[in-house]
Amino acid sequence: MEMGGEEMMMTSGATSRIVPVFRSVLSRRALLRLAVALHSLFLWLLLLVSRRRRPEAAGSAVPAGLGKARSRRRAAEEEDVRRRRALAEEVAMVEDDADGRRWGTFVISGARRNALFCRVWAPAAAAEMRGILVIVHGLNEHSGRYLHFAEKLTACGFGVYAMDWIGHGGSDGLHGYVPSLDYVLEDMEVLLDKIMLEAPGVPCFLLGHSTGGAVVLKASLYAHIRARLEGIILTSPAVRVKPAHPIVGAVAPIFSLIAPKFQFKGANKRGIPVSRDPAALLAKYSDPLVYTGPIRVRTGHEILRLSSFLLHNLKKVTVPFMVLHGTADRVTDPLASQDLYNEAASRHKDLRLYEGFLHDLLFEPERDEIAADIIEWMDRTLSLQAV
Repeated sequence: MEMGGEEMMMTSGATSRIVPVFRSVLSRRALLRLAVALHSLFLWLLLLVSRRRRPEAAGSAVPAGLGKARSRRRAAEEEDVRRRRALAEEVAMVEDDADGRRWGTFVISGARRNALFCRVWAPAAAAEMRGILVIVHGLNEHSGRYLHFAEKLTACGFGVYAMDWIGHGGSDGLHGYVPSLDYVLEDMEVLLDKIMLEAPGVPCFLLGHSTGGAVVLKASLYAHIRARLEGIILTSPAVRVKPAHPIVGAVAPIFSLIAPKFQFKGANKRGIPVSRDPAALLAKYSDPLVYTGPIRVRTGHEILRLSSFLLHNLKKVTVPFMVLHGTADRVTDPLASQDLYNEAASRHKDLRLYEGFLHDLLFEPERDEIAADIIEWMDRTLSLQAV
């Protein structure tokens, strides 16, 4: 599909960047290099498999050099996690006068015993909480960016929880690397379990941005998760994602298995604006917790895989939802949001297309109006449920 004269490319989600992971494959020279690399990797994989099939001698160990290299990489990753977690703790949790509100950070054990860094904003009195919104941020960003939006919600009586994905913000994992987007979904479910225990009976909504919106949409297809939700809100969801070239669909699954953490150094040379607010762009690109490096192969393949799943299951969506998209978004496809609205079986659904707006809707100059639209939809959904 083409939009604005440019082909839709694989996106990093909410990183303020298009990430044409395999953009370099468009040239003949690059195609030749890719073919040679694939041939070499295939031979290497055959050699690796054949070695694993050989019976290992008793007491055999990993070669010292290889073991040391792994230990160094693991130590470097753990040190980076500690650094990012310290930075996450320093992120402001309040903009101005905090009277009538409470906030905090906490770490929980995820679905794979990985540490998940989380945030909470809520009205001062639990009895005043009319509902809860769980924010699932986009790829490569983090939960701390949603302070302004969270304060708008708490001022209207809603509690807000947000979780940093695996490999994001203050959570465990290699920065910017997501082995499976299902991990994000499962960790989100762990957070939901905690919320339900702490606030039983309080109506709960999910909000997902960009790739986070795709994760939330998939989660809503599971009956046991759908039953816990009043509805979902999707901002600029990555429903339909296409690679820069058809060859990507063929090689991505292979690369994701052989070299899942491989980064395409040619990617991210040119960022595409995601907000019309220069201050918002500057704040994002200068944020050390926002990953701005090249996307890793496995993560890119996971985005394509999730997109394919969603496109085959749009008619199965029954959850009440609101989808918001800017018509000038060059990161994710606003026409895919229109398709979701048209095809979903949900009885209560709402589509908002904002003329000329870009990708990061909650960081556009009109962010307060968009927040008001979301809060009004949540209010209306709660009133419908009460009837």
